[in-house]
Amino acid sequence: MIGFEVMAPLMFLGLVVFLLLGYPVAFSLAANGLLFMFVGIGQGFFEFSLMQALPDRVFGIMSNSVLLAIPFFTFMGLILERSGMAEELLDTLGQLFGPVRGGLAYSVIFVGALLAATTGVVAASVIAMGLISLPIMLRYGYDTRLATGVIAASGTLAQIIPPSLVLIVLADQLGASVGDMYKGALIPSLVLAALYVGYVFLVSTIRPAAAPALPPEARALRGLALLRKALVSLVPPLVLVFLVLGTIFLGIATPTEGGAMGAAGALILALANKRLNLDLLKQAMDSTAKLTSFVIFILIGSTVFSLVFRGVDGDLWVEGLLTALPGGELGFLIVVNILIFVLAFFLDFFEIAFIIVPLLAPVAQKLGIDLVWFGVLLGINMQTSFMHPPFGFALFYLRSVAPKAVRTGDIYWGAIPFVIVQLLMVAIVLSFPGLVLEDAADKNETPVEIRLEDYGGGYNTQ
Repeated sequence: MIGFEVMAPLMFLGLVVFLLLGYPVAFSLAANGLLFMFVGIGQGFFEFSLMQALPDRVFGIMSNSVLLAIPFFTFMGLILERSGMAEELLDTLGQLFGPVRGGLAYSVIFVGALLAATTGVVAASVIAMGLISLPIMLRYGYDTRLATGVIAASGTLAQIIPPSLVLIVLADQLGASVGDMYKGALIPSLVLAALYVGYVFLVSTIRPAAAPALPPEARALRGLALLRKALVSLVPPLVLVFLVLGTIFLGIATPTEGGAMGAAGALILALANKRLNLDLLKQAMDSTAKLTSFVIFILIGSTVFSLVFRGVDGDLWVEGLLTALPGGELGFLIVVNILIFVLAFFLDFFEIAFIIVPLLAPVAQKLGIDLVWFGVLLGINMQTSFMHPPFGFALFYLRSVAPKAVRTGDIYWGAIPFVIVQLLMVAIVLSFPGLVLEDAADKNETPVEIRLEDYGGGYNTQ
């Protein structure tokens, strides 16, 4: 006979076993939930009537209008990837920053941030910049590790710069507003891009040969011609950024409506660049349907798991573990960030968002932590899941398009400094919550409090 008090730990352990065996996440979640449902009913821990809530929950997922933003932003990113925008930006900005040491790396970071603000899809950004920038950077003598690292890191900015898919999913799982999550993530994401620039500047200063300036013969455009081309290349993506993010931030459109306008704008941009055809539409729609189905199936599986997990008081078990940590809010936040960082070695951001975040949100709320701030913090940490050697997806994307002369080991080693920069950004957000919550007072929200009384300090951050 299994005791009720061990049901929740066994259920969580069972999920880990399913995942380690290599079963798909959606089916692992659902199968594990159903298995322990039958065990729980057989042991008399709860009634079968508990499962009558499941159809309503599944219908709630299918009718959630916020999740409709995912296919819109995915479709927009896939169309833009093939619209020619990335090629024009990288070529023009490479010429603009060319005379400066590390200029090509700066242009990659800038384009990565701009693509992130228009596509929101990591794969599109990394593949586009890997195909276009990496051969040029290597041709002009860039260190292989620096070149691959800056491309992979800049591509992952799509994880945290709005309209990030990660922020949409986190907002849904935390019960927060997507618009507030976008506003909260804007400044930290720009600071992170600035830290990337700072790292490149540091490397180019200490080791000038690792990031040389372009030779004069490689800079075809100068003066007014270069400035004119830069304006022509920058205007379309900036208009698209305003069409998507500007309308959301101004309260004119919801994130779903902004995504729809962005998808329409991407189609117009592809048409203007004479890249739009039936094959492109079919590929984009096929990939969008696959990703959207993947997300929905994981959501349904996580709903089955969470319903049974709560039925065996799993939420109380997790809450008891995390609230008993020394240090209060600070202890909770440190442990959670270490946990997310370690899990990111093995799980992608969707899996972490659907399995772990729903267990953490009630505890964070009970401790008085603002959920928008908490979501942005987790989003920055989860960004490392794309950069972790050896399973980071950004590294896989880059490997698939990198020249054969580039070794996989160089890609991995090149990513490590940028993973450290991302962790530094996590520490900055922890130390300066105002980067996210600058308008908390205007919205009458409860700001996060981090107390250090247990460590002998009188520190209180609001």
